[in-house]
Amino acid sequence: MSDSGNISAYRQQLRERIIETSMRAFAAHGIRAVKMDDIARLLGISKRTLYELYENKETVLCEGIRYFHSKSEQSMMEMVERGKSVIDIVLEVYRQRLEELRGTSSLFYDDLKKYPRVLSILEEYKKRNHQHFVNFLHRGVDEGYFRSDLDYDIVPLMFDAIGRYIMLRELYRQFDMEQVFKSLVFTSLRGICTAMGAKALDKGL
Repeated sequence: MSDSGNISAYRQQLRERIIETSMRAFAAHGIRAVKMDDIARLLGISKRTLYELYENKETVLCEGIRYFHSKSEQSMMEMVERGKSVIDIVLEVYRQRLEELRGTSSLFYDDLKKYPRVLSILEEYKKRNHQHFVNFLHRGVDEGYFRSDLDYDIVPLMFDAIGRYIMLRELYRQFDMEQVFKSLVFTSLRGICTAMGAKALDKGL
């Protein structure tokens, strides 16, 4: 590999390290509390190097959202390719989300609302993922885990409305988000399950 190839590979690895380290710090302490100086110090790099790769903290945050969304999509595709059932996939995603929530401060959710670019990215992902979610739900019907008598164009909109309500009413301030998420899964997702689906979901949870 040429020197330029080595430098390019190093810079890409460094970009990913910056993203992963920054997002962990944002989640733990809130976005506003973490400065670019803090990120550079955590990584043991100079501020100049950091600013060469990311112009400001909002850019780091936006790239972090895109990076982890891409990883989540890749993980989902791998589970589908391995032939996992919809319930297996739901349970795996559920466990991943719980792990993320355990390391996330309420300050993170508060601060997210102050970054319009990030909110725009998240909104775009919701729109883009709508049909994927609908297809996933129909697959669950075909596998016998989800009820066949529901309108699955409406169900994702209801899930989205609940998520928006959680953020609007700032339930993350009043309750532990892990418990909010568990309650959402039990009351919403379990409600669309058949008896077989509910049994499989309960067993996995």
